[in-house]
Amino acid sequence: MIQRKANIYRLYPDAEQRLALARIAGACRAVYNLALEQRRDWWQRHKDRTGKSISFAGQCRELTDLRRDVDWLREAPIHPLQQALRDLDRAYQSFFSGRSGYPSPRRKGLHDSFRFPDPASLRVERTGKKTGRIKLPKLGWVAFRGWYALPGMIRNITLSRRAGQWFASVQWEREVEGSVPSSLPAVGIDMGVAVFAAMSNGETVAPGDFGKKAMRALRKAQRAVSRKKKGSANRRKAVRRVQTLHARVANARKDFLHKLSTTIAKNHGTVVVEALQVRSMSASARGSVEEPGRNVRQKAGLNRSILDQGWRMFRTLLGYKLADRGGKLVEVPAAYTSQTCSVCGRVDPANRANQARFVCTACGHTENADINAAKNILRRADCPLKPVEGHRIRRPNEAGSTRRAA
Repeated sequence: MIQRKANIYRLYPDAEQRLALARIAGACRAVYNLALEQRRDWWQRHKDRTGKSISFAGQCRELTDLRRDVDWLREAPIHPLQQALRDLDRAYQSFFSGRSGYPSPRRKGLHDSFRFPDPASLRVERTGKKTGRIKLPKLGWVAFRGWYALPGMIRNITLSRRAGQWFASVQWEREVEGSVPSSLPAVGIDMGVAVFAAMSNGETVAPGDFGKKAMRALRKAQRAVSRKKKGSANRRKAVRRVQTLHARVANARKDFLHKLSTTIAKNHGTVVVEALQVRSMSASARGSVEEPGRNVRQKAGLNRSILDQGWRMFRTLLGYKLADRGGKLVEVPAAYTSQTCSVCGRVDPANRANQARFVCTACGHTENADINAAKNILRRADCPLKPVEGHRIRRPNEAGSTRRAA
C-alpha cells in the first residue's frame, strides 16, 4: 500500500529570496488569471458552435511562446507556471462534474502559493537539531526551522505565504504494509457548540472557541483597516495585523484538534460520528426582501460558533490517524439522536428537557443529553443504513410515538 503525507516547514528566506518568492507567486497568479480569461472568452465566442476546446496541453504550449516575449515570466521557473495551468484545468473539471462552482480569479494576498512537481530538482537536508534547508530551482537553498524527518521519497513541494510567512509543504510517499485491525474499544462522539465532543463512555471535551476569544482584537484590527487610505503603507500594515490574528486563531484550532484526535485514535479502534452538513447548518437566515428572515443576528452568532469548532477538520484528522493504527471512522445519520432514549429507544422532542439534560418521557431515564446522543450514535454504527449510501432516517408520524433506535 502506498502512503502519501506531507511535512510542513516554516521557511526563513533572506531578503533576496523573499523577493524572488513573491515574484514567482505573482507570475503564477498572473498565468492562472490569464488562462482563466482565455478560456472564459473562448467559451463566450464559441458557445453556439462546435469545435475543439482549449486544453491544458495547448495552454502549456502557448505559455512557452509567451515566456520568450515576457522577461518577468522567463525569470520564473517553468514548472510552477505549468502547475498553475494544471490547477485551472482541475478547477474546470470540478466545475463540469458539479463538485464546485465556476473558477474565480486568484487574488494577491489570498492565493500566494505555487508548486514544484519535479522530485529530481528538489532536496531537503537537516542542518541542526531543529533546523534544515530546502533546495529549490532558481532559489537555491532556503533555510527553515522545525525539522522532522521525511520517512519517504519526495513527490513535490508546495510553497505558500500566510500572514507574511512562507511555508513549504513537502509531500512524500512510501510503501507500507496493511495495518492490523485494531482491537481497541469503539466509541461514539456527539459534536456540538456548548460541548465540543461528548463521548459514549461519559467523557466530555470543552470547546476551544478560539475565534470567539479573538473577536475583540479582530474587531479592533478590522476597524483600523477601514480607516486607512487604500494603497497606503499603513493600510498594508493594518491588513497584515488582521492576517496575523486569523493565522493565530487557525493555528490554535489546528493544534487543539490534532492533540484531541491523536488521543482518541490511540485509545479507540472504531470511532462513530454524525454526518453533519455544516454548510446547511451554518447557512444565513437573512432571507430575501419578499420573505425576510427572523432572528438573523442570533443565527449569525450561532453560525460563527459552528464554523469556529472545525468539525470537518476534526473528522479528517481522525480518519487518517485511525487508519494508520488499524482503526476506522464511521459516519452515521444525525437525525433525532438527541431526541432518542439510549435505553428504551423512545423518540420524543419532549425527552430533551433542556440543552444539557435528557429525561425520557417513557422510562424515566435521566442522563446528560450529549452523552445520551453519543450512545445513540455508537449504536447506529451497526445499522445497515449508512450515510454514505444516501439513506436517511424518517421522522415518526407522531412526535410522541415510540420507535426503537436504529
